Order: sequence, then C-alpha cells, then structure tokens
Amino acid sequence: MRLQRNTFWPLIFTGTNIVLFILFFLIPAILGLYYSLTDYKGYAEPNFIGLINYQELFQDKSFYKALGRTFQYVVILVPSVYIMSLSIALLLNSSLAKGTFIAKIIFFLPWTISGIIAGVIWKWLFGENFGFVNFILGKVGIEQIAWFTNSTAAFSVLIFAAIWGGTAFNMLQFIAALKNVPQTLYEAADIDGANFWHKFRYITLPALKPTSFMVILLASIGAMKEFALVQSLTDGGPGTDNMFIVQYIYMTGFDKMRVGYASAVSMVLF
Repeated sequence: MRLQRNTFWPLIFTGTNIVLFILFFLIPAILGLYYSLTDYKGYAEPNFIGLINYQELFQDKSFYKALGRTFQYVVILVPSVYIMSLSIALLLNSSLAKGTFIAKIIFFLPWTISGIIAGVIWKWLFGENFGFVNFILGKVGIEQIAWFTNSTAAFSVLIFAAIWGGTAFNMLQFIAALKNVPQTLYEAADIDGANFWHKFRYITLPALKPTSFMVILLASIGAMKEFALVQSLTDGGPGTDNMFIVQYIYMTGFDKMRVGYASAVSMVLF
C-alpha cells in the first residue's frame, strides 16, 4: 500500500508532462520515422519504400551544404554566446557595478522578442538600401556594404543577431550560479595575493562547470534547430548559401511536398 502511494502522487504531478510528451514528441517522432520510410507527399496514402529516402539523402549535395552551414553556425555561435553571457554576468555580479537592476532588464529584453521580430529588426538595421547601418556608413564616408547579397556578410549578420538574442537567458543562468560561489574562497584568494585572473581560473570557472555544461548544451541544441531568425532575416540567402538544416527540411517538406524525404532529414538531425 505504501509503495502504491509513493507511486501514485509522482504520477499525478508529472501526468500532464507525460501526456504532453507522448502527444507532441513521442507520437510525432514515431510518425516521422515511419514517413521517412515512405514517399509521403502530405496528401494521399504513403507508400512504403524502405531506405530509398536515406540513400538519396546521403548523395544530396544540397543536404550536405545545409548541414555544413549549420555546423559552422553552431561552432561560431556557441562559444560566442558563452563568452558574452559569462562576461556580462561577471560585470553585473561585480560589487563595483552600479545600476545592475536596470542593466539586467536591458540585457534581458532581446530574450522577450520572438525570432521573427528579431529578424525584422536586424533586417531593418542592415538593409542595403534603407538600413540604418548603411545610412551611418554613408554619412561618415565609408562605402556601403551589400549585407544580404554577400553570403559571408549575411552570415555575419545572422551571428550578431543570434548572439544578441541568445545572451540574455544564459546570462541569467551565470548570474544565479555566481551568487552560489562561496565568498570565502575569494577572500582566501585575496589573502594569498591572487589577482582577478587567478580567481577566475581557479575558483569561478570550476564552480561554474555544471552551469557551463547546461549553457553549452542548450545553446548547441538551439543553434542546430535555428529557423525563425534565419527565415525572417535572410530566408536562407543569398540563394541557398545560408540555408540551415531546419530550413532545408521546411523547404523540402512544404515547398516541394516531399514529406517523406524531409522526415528522413529530420531523423538525421534528431
């Protein structure tokens, strides 16, 4: 009887999450795996074709191009977000900092903006003919830059926009973690004559290992499935130079109506 009570209440409290997990993750994942083995087009009955989608996928240059650009995005973005988030958290956690409450609000505002809106804002800032940045460059006598017709420039804008939007949440995690570092460790280090770098390297970073792991993990997952920001800012352009893997799935599944093939790509991403 006691064992039943100990099992009953956890199930009650976690029941909603379990149901949502089954409905919105487990069932779609199983369907996606099934569709990846068919020629499903989003309508009519799917026909089982086995591993043909996967065979075609691994010979698809467009797939490798989108996957490579996505990995490049992750490799650049994740360390950048980590360094920026930790740096701001250290500044705001400093006893010498003033106005930290207002600063936290300002730094956190980008997190409240959806990816679509953020893309529109940055597109306005870097627009080639109407953008604020090119307007300023023209005023100071610098040649205007074709931000969205040059693949490298467009990719750079994507990186800047993603750092701007992704720093806030990770910054809060670091601030919370820094509050939990025992101050006695820093006091002992001061007595021993340690400078800022020594304290950061031997006290702060080791204490932040669990938080650092979570920040890197979540930032990597978020970057791998980036869609809204890219779609609204560059639409994968110019051409398909900045098309990420999730955009490739979207284009293949909804524009070309090859849901089965897109499901195979989704399985690879998963």
